[in-house]
Amino acid sequence: MEPTQMAIYESSIKKNIELMEVIVTNKDDKQLIFKQVQMYLAELNFTISTFDFNRPWGGFFVIDEIETEKFLAAFFPELKQQEVLIGNKLSPKILVVAPNKRLSWQYHHRRAELWKLIAGQAGIVTSHNDEELTSKHLTINDIVVLQQGERHRLIGLQQFGIIAEIWQHTDIDNPSNEDDIVRLQDDFGRSN
Repeated sequence: MEPTQMAIYESSIKKNIELMEVIVTNKDDKQLIFKQVQMYLAELNFTISTFDFNRPWGGFFVIDEIETEKFLAAFFPELKQQEVLIGNKLSPKILVVAPNKRLSWQYHHRRAELWKLIAGQAGIVTSHNDEELTSKHLTINDIVVLQQGERHRLIGLQQFGIIAEIWQHTDIDNPSNEDDIVRLQDDFGRSN
């Protein structure tokens, strides 16, 4: 790892520990958690291009695409941009899943995904068919590789879970977006 990447990674690890302390102390205060994650990203000098705090399971922050290399250095230092780039962008995000909430049982037509638990607690269920199997608890720094079409569900456990995510766009001419979700089951009654 290059010295600049090492400095970014070490700074993010320190901030991850500080964020974890906030999550443990304020595990029932969604508004405060989102504010802390926003401040955490600002302290790491990330530009938030959009965000959504109103998802029934929590929410997310989309990081400016031009900061993808810095995002990888901070959260996926074991990966090189050339190794994970399928299309022309990676759409970095931070997901915030609330305690005891579940994202829909879903898959995507135009993207694969990489997830890494960076703070808090979360679980995941994956399958190569529509059958939802047993959930697996993630530990901090676990990386989850989700293939295009692989069924998956992120699960909040006893605390908020903070997940770094990158999208690997599999259709260069038609990059994935928030509409590229096929929901097989949803606790909140949402459809495709």
